[in-house]
Parts: sequence; C-alpha cells; structure tokens
Amino acid sequence: MAGKRELESDRLAELAGEASADAAIQAAAMAPELDASLTVPPDLTAAAFFDVDNTMMMGASIFHFARGLAARKYFSSSDLAGFVWQQLKFRVGGREDPESVKASREQALSFVAGRSVAELVSLGEEIYDELMADRIWKGTQALAQMHLDAGQRVWLVTATPVELAQIIARRLGLTGALGTVSESENGVYTGRLVGDLLHGKAKAQAVRSLAAKEGLDLRRCTAYSDSSNDVPMLSVVGTAVAVNPDSQLREVSRRKGWEIRDFRTGRKAAKIGVPSVLGAGALAGAVAATMAYRRRVK
Repeated sequence: MAGKRELESDRLAELAGEASADAAIQAAAMAPELDASLTVPPDLTAAAFFDVDNTMMMGASIFHFARGLAARKYFSSSDLAGFVWQQLKFRVGGREDPESVKASREQALSFVAGRSVAELVSLGEEIYDELMADRIWKGTQALAQMHLDAGQRVWLVTATPVELAQIIARRLGLTGALGTVSESENGVYTGRLVGDLLHGKAKAQAVRSLAAKEGLDLRRCTAYSDSSNDVPMLSVVGTAVAVNPDSQLREVSRRKGWEIRDFRTGRKAAKIGVPSVLGAGALAGAVAATMAYRRRVK
C-alpha cells in the first residue's frame, strides 16, 4: 500500500512538472521577441540555458523584487520579514525541499494578488534598475554573451515569476526566459500559480519541450546552474556547467566530470562554502536595511 501511495505521489509530481513546463513554454511564446541581431550566422540547433538565482544574479531575484515593492509600501515590514523567514528555511537548510520552496514562492506571489500584470511589469523594470542590475555576475553574463556571439540562442530557466525573468533576459540581451507562471484573469493576478513551480524536474521538462518546439539538438546545448536541484536540467544537455556551485552540485560535478566556474572571491567561497548561505545572509541584511529605511520615512 505504501509503495502504491509513493507511485501515485510521484505521478502527481510528474504531472505538475509537465503542467509547469507547458505554462512556461506558452508564456515564453507570448513574450515580445528581442531584437538580437547577431554578427555571425545563427546556430539553429544549439542553445544555452541559465538558472538565475546565484547563477546569473547574486541572491534571489524574487526577494530583490519584494524589497522594491516593500519600499513602495505594497506590503508591511512584517510581511517582508515573513517572506525572508520562508526563504531562509529552505536556503540555509541545504537541499531545497519542494514543499518548502512551493510555500515560499506562493507566499511571494500572494502579495501581487489583485494587482494588474501591466503595473507589476512596469514596477519590475524600475526595480531591476534599482536593485538587480548591479547584482548580475559579470562572469556568468560573459558566458551568456559567448553563446550569443557564437550565434546560439540563450534562455533563462528559473523558478522566478516569468514576467520578472523576461525583464532580466531582455535587459541582458538574451533570447528569452522560462519561469514560474502566475495565474491572471482579465489582466489581474489571482495570487495562484499555473501548474507548479518551474523547479527541479519541471525545469528539465521545460528545456526538453522548448528544444522540441525550437528544433534544438540537446546534445549540442549547454546548461548552467549553482544548485543541486538543477541536476535534472543539467543532465538533459550535452554540456553541463556548475556556476558558484553548492557543495552537493560541486560533488556531483566532480563525479560526472562537469566543468565548474566559481565567480565568488576565493575568500568568500572558502568561508561560506555554498551560495545558498551567502544568499541567506544577503536576505537577512536586505530586510534589516529595508525595515530601517521604512522606519525612517514614516
């Protein structure tokens, strides 16, 4: 009986991942195309896929967005502190538990319920300039540019809300982004997800679906991530690269012979060890600064 329940649970998780991947592909198809005029002929069968948090950007993009909304009084300091606590629970705890991640992301998405999509996208553009642009890892950006210069398409693949991921991709001159899709009705967010988080196996499914749609040869594609949770995505492409890897991904990479790129300083990498803990420290410091700022302006 227990074995049957486990099989049913695994199948439900698989179906949720497929729904998340389908929603991500549909959202990507609806996004405006970037004006990416390449100086070399396009390489139509190869592409690169980049995770965002701690891979392309220092820290959690959704938290930087939340900070920007808190500064605009979209929610209270206690709401922001609660969000930070959820982030800390799964970031410091080592391997991200899917249920904890889901609870954290749903809490992050709930604060946009009742807001218009257009309004949040406009704010996302502002907040990117204020809090995210300076947090892009230059080394990772250079890797993305290397693929673009080779005529390849470059996609972000992230659990971050797709609208925010698309802003980051557009600002970096990338091809597009796959992200978690928030439900909206008549242009207004409901605060619920379409499918589930684009996380873990769902990312791998989204990459496979995009490859089928775009005619990509996954054996010629490359994927980049910092987290062991992205081993499924890293495993579906011909070349996998660990960027600022957590301890588990570093171990897997050494075992599988995957390339490792670490853009953190040697001192930070040695002292902190995993980017998830670095992200947690940044989250705690950021919320303290934001709350102090809000006290000053009251």
